[in-house]
Amino acid sequence: MSGCNTQALHQDDIYNPPVYWGRHVVRPGETLYGIAWSYGRDYRELGSANGMGPPWTIRAGQVLRLDVRGTVQAGGKARAPTQKSTPAANTAARAPRVKPPAPSPANTKRPAVTRKPDTSAPLASRTQTVASVSWRWPHSGTVIAGYSASGKVNKGVDIAGKPGDAVRAAADGNVVYAGNGLLGYGNLIIVNHTERYLSAYAHNRKILVREGEGVKAGQVIAELGNSGTEKPKLHFEIRKNGNPVDPTHYLPPR
Repeated sequence: MSGCNTQALHQDDIYNPPVYWGRHVVRPGETLYGIAWSYGRDYRELGSANGMGPPWTIRAGQVLRLDVRGTVQAGGKARAPTQKSTPAANTAARAPRVKPPAPSPANTKRPAVTRKPDTSAPLASRTQTVASVSWRWPHSGTVIAGYSASGKVNKGVDIAGKPGDAVRAAADGNVVYAGNGLLGYGNLIIVNHTERYLSAYAHNRKILVREGEGVKAGQVIAELGNSGTEKPKLHFEIRKNGNPVDPTHYLPPR
C-alpha cells in the first residue's frame, strides 16, 4: 500500500474495515499499529489473533492472519484466540471491498466529558478531558468535512489549512507509526495515547517525529500538506479499540 493520489480509504462509501478475511504479508518498515489501522482492527486484538503480545514486534515477510479473531482481556492485555478458523488462501495485502457495516452504538454515543474547556481561551490552547485523556485540536483551521459513519463515510474530520501549517499532537502519547505506507492517507502519523485510544494525522507535507518518540499535547509533529489528496488539509481521526469515533465528541467545542 502506498500514499499516492487516490480515493482515500477514510472517505469511501464501499471500502470500510474491519476486515476478517485473508492474510497480510508484512513489508519492510510496517508496524502492527499501521497494519491494524488499515484493516480497521484493534492492534491488540490483531496481535493476539497471531499469537503476539507487547511490545507487538513484527518482521518483514511475516504472515499475519486476518481470518482469526483475537481477544483482549480487561485491562487491555491480549489473550490468544480460542476459536477455530478455516485456513484461507494467500491473498494480496489489500483487503476486499465490502459494504459498510452499521455503526456500533458504542462508536456513535457521545462519551462523558470529565473536564470541560475554558471556551474564552483561544481554540489552539483549549483542552477537554474525555476518557482520561486531555484532548486539543491538532489545527485551528476550518472543518471542511465532518465525521460520517454512513453514506459517504469519513472516519474522522478534515481541517483546512495552508501548506506548511503546524500540525500538533492532540494529546500526550507515543508515535507508533510515521510513514506513507497506508493507501489514501499520504504522509501519516499515528499516536498511541492509552491502551484504548489512538489518533491519526494524515496528508502531511513533512513528518517531524519518529516512531517510538514520545510527544506532548500541542507539540508540533508535522507540516500540513496535500500528500495522498488533491488539496492541502489535515485529516484527523480518533480510534477507540481500533474503531473510528467522532473526534468532535472528544475535542473542545469551537
